[in-house]
Amino acid sequence: MARLTKKCRQCRREGVKLFLKGDRCHTGKCPIEKKGAVPPGQHGIKSFRRISSYGQQLREKQKTKRIYGVLERQFRKLYKEAERKRGDTGFLLLQLLELRLDNVIYRLGLVPSRSFSRQIITHGHVTVNGKKMDIPSYLVKKDDQVSISSQIAKMTSVQSWIKEKKIKTPSWLDKKAIVGKVIGLPERKEIDEGIDESLIVEYYSK
Repeated sequence: MARLTKKCRQCRREGVKLFLKGDRCHTGKCPIEKKGAVPPGQHGIKSFRRISSYGQQLREKQKTKRIYGVLERQFRKLYKEAERKRGDTGFLLLQLLELRLDNVIYRLGLVPSRSFSRQIITHGHVTVNGKKMDIPSYLVKKDDQVSISSQIAKMTSVQSWIKEKKIKTPSWLDKKAIVGKVIGLPERKEIDEGIDESLIVEYYSK
């Protein structure tokens, strides 16, 4: 029996597909589709019980952190920033997560996953407005132009991914070849990860 990867175990823990391997998570081999929302481990079924309101809030926060690949300190910092802004704190938090450079490169369809995006950013293969940017957490702004290096673009896996016709660029981004531009802000309907941001707000409000 094949062992589950760390990313697959995280999806099992949250009970939903987090697409940590990108949109190419193999349908036929996905543990979530085979076993459903059962936690990992030999006692997963027995330990799968109704959780408290606090537990639900915690799990939603953890799930969101895992989707975007953000550590607790970074996540809390973004929440505090969203809280200072005028408007719906939960939605503003999701907007900030979407505006992270690693997420933007992924949303443009230039790479198959956020983890791959973080990797090429830290190795200096991404530019923002023509300048090298090696900070995955950098928050892009409207009119910023981002691009991956030609070295990365020439990789066979990246070329085949970019050519995928199923990739749909969100309306707040514009893409031409390996260059993307931020032309607006993410709308809630385009953040389709199945996140209940109200639970996250409730968690931090205690």
